Amino acid sequence: MPEWGKSDMPSGEAVTNNPHDSRGEDPTVLQDGQTEIIVGSIGLSDATAGAAIGPYHLLQQIAEGGMGEVWLAEQKQPVRRRVAIKLIKAGMDTREVVARFESERQALALMDHPAIAKVFDAGSTPLGRPYFAMEFVTGIPITDYCDKHKLTTRQRLELFVAVCEGVQHAHQKAILHRDLKPSNILVGEVDGKPAPRIIDFGVAKATSQSLTASTMFTRVGAIVGTPGYMSPEQADSAGADVDTRTDVYSLGVILYELLVGALPHDFSKTPLDEFQRRLRDEDAPKPSTKLRTLGDQSDLAAQNRGADCPALSRQLRGDLDAITLKALEKERSRRYATASDLGADIGRYLRNEPVLARPASALYRARKYVRRHRIGVAVSATAVLLLISAAVAQSIELRRTRRERDRADRVTAFVTGMFKVSNPSEARGNDVRAREILDKASKEVETGLAKDPELQAQMMQVMGTVYQSLGLYAKADSLMSRAVAIRKRVLGAKHPDTLQSMKNLAAVLRDESRFPEAEKLSRETLELRRQALGAEHHDTLESMTQVALIMNDEGRYSEAEALHRKVVEIATRVFGDQDKLTRVAQQQLAIDLAYEGKYADAEKTFRDVYDVTKRALGPEHPDTLAAMNNLGAILQKQNQFSEAEKLYLEKLEISRRILGPEHPDTLMSMGNLGLVYTNQKRYTEAEKLFRDTYEIKRRSLGPDHRSTLVTLGNLAEVLGQEGNYAEAEQLIRQTLASERRALGPEHSDTLVTQASLANVLKMEKHYAESEKVYREAFEGMRHALGPNHPDTAGAAYDVACAYALDGKKDEALANLKYAVEHGLSPATRQNIEKDDDLKSLHGDSRFDALVATAKSK
Repeated sequence: MPEWGKSDMPSGEAVTNNPHDSRGEDPTVLQDGQTEIIVGSIGLSDATAGAAIGPYHLLQQIAEGGMGEVWLAEQKQPVRRRVAIKLIKAGMDTREVVARFESERQALALMDHPAIAKVFDAGSTPLGRPYFAMEFVTGIPITDYCDKHKLTTRQRLELFVAVCEGVQHAHQKAILHRDLKPSNILVGEVDGKPAPRIIDFGVAKATSQSLTASTMFTRVGAIVGTPGYMSPEQADSAGADVDTRTDVYSLGVILYELLVGALPHDFSKTPLDEFQRRLRDEDAPKPSTKLRTLGDQSDLAAQNRGADCPALSRQLRGDLDAITLKALEKERSRRYATASDLGADIGRYLRNEPVLARPASALYRARKYVRRHRIGVAVSATAVLLLISAAVAQSIELRRTRRERDRADRVTAFVTGMFKVSNPSEARGNDVRAREILDKASKEVETGLAKDPELQAQMMQVMGTVYQSLGLYAKADSLMSRAVAIRKRVLGAKHPDTLQSMKNLAAVLRDESRFPEAEKLSRETLELRRQALGAEHHDTLESMTQVALIMNDEGRYSEAEALHRKVVEIATRVFGDQDKLTRVAQQQLAIDLAYEGKYADAEKTFRDVYDVTKRALGPEHPDTLAAMNNLGAILQKQNQFSEAEKLYLEKLEISRRILGPEHPDTLMSMGNLGLVYTNQKRYTEAEKLFRDTYEIKRRSLGPDHRSTLVTLGNLAEVLGQEGNYAEAEQLIRQTLASERRALGPEHSDTLVTQASLANVLKMEKHYAESEKVYREAFEGMRHALGPNHPDTAGAAYDVACAYALDGKKDEALANLKYAVEHGLSPATRQNIEKDDDLKSLHGDSRFDALVATAKSK
């Protein structure tokens, strides 16, 4: 059986140092804000004004780069319109240049977004020069447009958010631009409003696919992109070691220029090695600081933004400084993860909400609240209250500052102690691993922070969460249990921190398959949150989802579905369908539907959740991986094995790379892929994958963990298919005994394993015993899952086969009739007459009638 992943809560050519590609200047000197090489037109040949290329008539050349030309052209058939034709210059169509050009053509063809220039057509000229026809964008660079129209800072930011959305769309198509700069973001007007268009994917790089049939290589020593706008990793790696955060850095430079009117660094006339060093080592000044250093240019910059210099400096100081510098972090891990994250933070600034780029202190949040509710605050506040509030706030802030300083000192001492190795022999050179440091800290947290129990509980909670993410549930359980006890004693049972600790502990208990304990604790947390926060609070709904999730684990699918539907309804109404809680609840609801046999409904929801999550969080986020797993599982349930295999292979590669080879999510992917191989009759591959997976799960999760038992049961089924009946029967009986003990006799996992045992007994020709076990499994499924569940119908079919093999025709036909009328899978219905187990029924008119009925359904 598959496992479900349940969440809990066009210029821009290459800048080179080729001595032959120069314009009379030192080729190792970088020209800021432009590509270095521009080669004159060489023999226009089939690209001249008036010439025809396919259905397009060239009018005039409108742009020229080092390797390509852009022409304004007119198309007359089948529609009449003006287009931009881009083609490689004559004499420049080397293999590398053609590969880059084809890459751009394919990159643009993949994308469809209002902020990205559209591709209409592609082909070759009579002389074999590749070209493509794209949307003719009438506009000017975004910085020029903003200055020309003297857009305010707010208007510039609103325009920039649209650019971020376009870049995010490209990233979702697995395409990096790698040369984002103002000249590649043209702004025109649509219905009187500015509309940006991103052009020139000439140096675009696919992040997850090959854009052309030939492999593109970036030459050693070449830098792909534009110096003033490229990230440190792009400059150091010749464009090889880049990802979506590289484009985020370039967006940060463009944002900096939109706000200040200048680039963060001046790299003009800088030698290549010095440029790389400075880009790697020198931090960009804050935009507000840069403005003060521009001299007379600062006044012009302020005028172009409809303000004076002091007012512009105040606008930049704080949030905009923080947002811009976060986008320009040298370390990729400290930048915004996606272009949409950058755009979302700017959106928060525009709505006067706290931004993620800054620490959210109480005072900061208060200021944001006042800005969002200026009129209400002004009306309700009096001068006396303001004076009193200011005095009280100052006193509280002073005490808070002292308390936080003391707490910071304690944290510093504790964290420093984590990395101390008192005995030199413990160090073993430099091989002190992060896991060892975590283990050492978890032992010392009791004494190291004993004087500050609130902080002690917080650190226990943090370390417990890390252990949980590593799949080390026993250690997580120990730390989180102590955190709950401390917070109940110090903060009280209804404090939000206490309730969060209780919810997290319940999640760990569920990970350990201790479902009754997990349900008891999660219900207690839910009731306390209802009392303290209200029935529709975000945290309350999270607890409702957790209760429903545990019900699903316990096989109570209809109850889980009802509760999940309630959460989805409230969350969608209160928080919107893009909120993470809404997405998680929808995914859990789809899992309930899958277990109830409502496969079509489940698949639709899984696809919607996967698309929304991937678009919002990116392809490698844990929530995206869980959604990918679940889509694969439901496809497998419906015998769509090829598509399921493709999803599992992709997820497995990402999980191994990001989470590690022994993480529970990685193991889930391995097990589900093995099940696909089983269904495709690739038994040797399936057996090896199941054995590897089982050994890791048995060691890391324990022999009685639900996930371990799922894999053991799947391994036994493969062995039976391979004819290794003795070992298969032994493993299935072992699995069945453990599942009856750990999950109960009517859990769906137990019933599926019971059916597997009957199947092996049938293969061994132990028909009487097989018949008995099949009947028990069928009765259990009819009681636990309902009479119309597909698994129940499948069990009835198995009973019919057992009776037929034992020569009991009447009993076989009665059970076959039940199976046909109660949701037997389409694949089985179409192959009844070909099933060797039912051969004894051939020639019976009742059997022929059932076959006809089955095929007509």
